[in-house]
Amino acid sequence: MQGFAYRLIVHPTIRLVKQKHFVYHLSMNVNHDIATVAALLADDSRARMLGVLLDGGSLTATELALHAGISAQTASVHLAKLTGASLLACQTQGRCRYYRLAGPAVAEALEALTVLAPKTPTAVDGEQAIAPLRIARTCYDHLAGRLGVLVTEALVRRRFLLPAQREFRLTKSGEAFLRRLEVDVEQARHQRRAFARQCVDWTERRPHLAGALGAAVASRCFQLGWVARVPDHRHLLLTPKGRAAFARVFAVRAAALAAQR
Repeated sequence: MQGFAYRLIVHPTIRLVKQKHFVYHLSMNVNHDIATVAALLADDSRARMLGVLLDGGSLTATELALHAGISAQTASVHLAKLTGASLLACQTQGRCRYYRLAGPAVAEALEALTVLAPKTPTAVDGEQAIAPLRIARTCYDHLAGRLGVLVTEALVRRRFLLPAQREFRLTKSGEAFLRRLEVDVEQARHQRRAFARQCVDWTERRPHLAGALGAAVASRCFQLGWVARVPDHRHLLLTPKGRAAFARVFAVRAAALAAQR
């Protein structure tokens, strides 16, 4: 098979990848069974169960069945398949079994697929329900939506983060800045996962900061009371304290969050 060239065009603020050449025999690993994972995600009920866990939380089989609109028996079959494929992890607490995404890589893959997915008539009709997700949400354990993207772009603009292929490189000045915010950079560095990854945001179509560093930044924002979780929802609330702090620290103002892109 002949190789082909492509150019990836993204928002001018962050350039993800320069022009590259794709060569089949160098880039495709035949040991990766993509078809099996794709088949699992192709089922609407399984996709819904995975989607509701994108906030990094854990739910029982009964709760996931309700979200997917299926019976508990059918949900058990789906959950067994997703767990067997290492897309979900299961933890037993007393008599209950709680399911969660198997890790941040699963969340990032789902977020990336959502970018590619076409809008369905249901999705268009539910635009009002999606609006809070566009402003601020979590993508597994890091900030996403307009808030996550604008915070990331602020860090890039000040050269605290430098785009490097699919990752970000944290500069010395960036590390000093995050340490002043008491973000635990050292702990993030020693985690067994990508340190600072670019994750393309499915609503903004631009990258936000993911990986261990993204999780550390989000964790600190929660600790400081800048953002708050909404029970049973994936979107986040920006607190009055947070509005002032994001404007002061990252030059991210409430008006920019509310603006349509």
